[in-house]
Amino acid sequence: MAEANPSITVEDVRKLALPLGTRVVAGDGQLNRSVSWTTVIYLENKTPTKALQRGEMLLVAPPEPNGTRQLSDVDVVRWASDMQAAAVVLSENASPTAIAEANAFGMPLMVLPGGSRVRLVEKTVVSLLVDRKGQLERRATQIYRQLTQISSRNEGMAELVNAMARLTNKSIVVQDKRMKTLDSAVQPGLIGNWDDIEQFLRTIYNLPVEFQDRHRVGEIESPALLQSLPTPGLARLVSPIITKNIGRGYLSIIGRDTELDDIDLLVAEHGAAACALEMAKAKAVSDTEKRLRGTFLDRLLLGDVSQQEAIRQGERFEHDMTQPHVAIVLAWQGDKTPSNRRLETLVNQVVSTQRASALVWQREKENELIVFHATDAKDPIDTSMKLARALAQELQRQYASTRAAIGLGQPAREISAWRNSYRDAVQALELAARLQTDAPLYIGDLGVYQLILSLSDREKLLAFCDKTLGALIEYDMRQRADLIKTLEAFFACHGNLSQTADMLIVHRNTLLYRMNRINDIAQIDLNRPETRLALHLALTIRRLLAMN
Repeated sequence: MAEANPSITVEDVRKLALPLGTRVVAGDGQLNRSVSWTTVIYLENKTPTKALQRGEMLLVAPPEPNGTRQLSDVDVVRWASDMQAAAVVLSENASPTAIAEANAFGMPLMVLPGGSRVRLVEKTVVSLLVDRKGQLERRATQIYRQLTQISSRNEGMAELVNAMARLTNKSIVVQDKRMKTLDSAVQPGLIGNWDDIEQFLRTIYNLPVEFQDRHRVGEIESPALLQSLPTPGLARLVSPIITKNIGRGYLSIIGRDTELDDIDLLVAEHGAAACALEMAKAKAVSDTEKRLRGTFLDRLLLGDVSQQEAIRQGERFEHDMTQPHVAIVLAWQGDKTPSNRRLETLVNQVVSTQRASALVWQREKENELIVFHATDAKDPIDTSMKLARALAQELQRQYASTRAAIGLGQPAREISAWRNSYRDAVQALELAARLQTDAPLYIGDLGVYQLILSLSDREKLLAFCDKTLGALIEYDMRQRADLIKTLEAFFACHGNLSQTADMLIVHRNTLLYRMNRINDIAQIDLNRPETRLALHLALTIRRLLAMN
């Protein structure tokens, strides 16, 4: 008998030589036993005829169709235990008694998938024992073929993840580029630590530095990197999921740091490639649906869609078209801005986080993004404004140096009114752009602004501003003071002095002093409603004229 590699364990044989899909049904805590050789035994023999060395793996051949069975799987397990075998591999399902006996003796018991040829399995195990490197290469080909076939059969990401979990006996996590978990399979031994593990995985800056720039990951030579996790004794193999040379997500294989091995590395490499195929398919489907949705909404805005057709199309998009909708239109402002694709990604992210029901649509020619929000029937404006403010907050968080305007239209309770809601939202957006405000503007709140913008006598508007604010503007310029800024904050806080002081980051006494100076310099009385109205209008006119 050829000298075997003593470092080959039962788990190595399971991963590298036994057919993919072999199940461990007992003794899974003893898979680190060394395997010295392998022997095929037949159930038709009363007693096994071959002498065994310690550490041999028993491959049990299936019974012959017309043969008389002399041994049961329980007999084999007991005999294997007496002979100090490394493991027993059955060709048919194990009986409950055999499983119980194997667990009692601490004997690894495995079951081959249906249709396995035991002599071919024996040959593969021997190949591993005498030529580990060559068998590793052959196994890599098998793994790649199995994982890509799962994708080609459209079995989905979940089955892909489960297959990798079976191959490695480790926990598997697949994440998208924003570190959102798409699918996972958790081994029982890690359930107690899983919340901490998930929290670590959610942060992109916890990735190896080489993988954090998804536009450069295609240049990295290593298909996967080993990384320790905050939980002592745990580590992961992480591999970028790459399509068209850009990182689209990440695959992690998580287990004990002493147990991650070559086969896990192969699964990480080939699993990431299979996940890339799955993501590419999902993206192609998504892009097709997006184009169909865009064409439909284009027709809807042209008034070319009936109520009945809209409802049918909505069912196709899994969207209820019978609810009241509010159009929300967004657009970047300025010269150097992120792409509209990034704006669309951000909007979809917020819509998902808020669990809002909405149709999101990027209009490239108009350089804008439309969100048709299925809003609350009783309180449509406040509900849609809440979503719009969430969008504004996320825009400010992710793109603090870039401004985006947001406009909201009137609620549309019929399909025919969607185009009117959209036109209103565009008007509100245009005014938000003029005012250079990040706050979402609702068309119904813009009557005063629209009235001012409709006045054509610019000289009279300027004269009104000068008469009302001139003394304050002159004082600010001469003394480098902030009286105009103080007034704007005062009106933004609806006259609440405490909130105004907080906005300006000044003491309340300082604010009271400034308010008294405003009264004295402008020779006005801010306690009079007419005076407040005039000042508020003058500030608004000044801002609008500056924008124009």
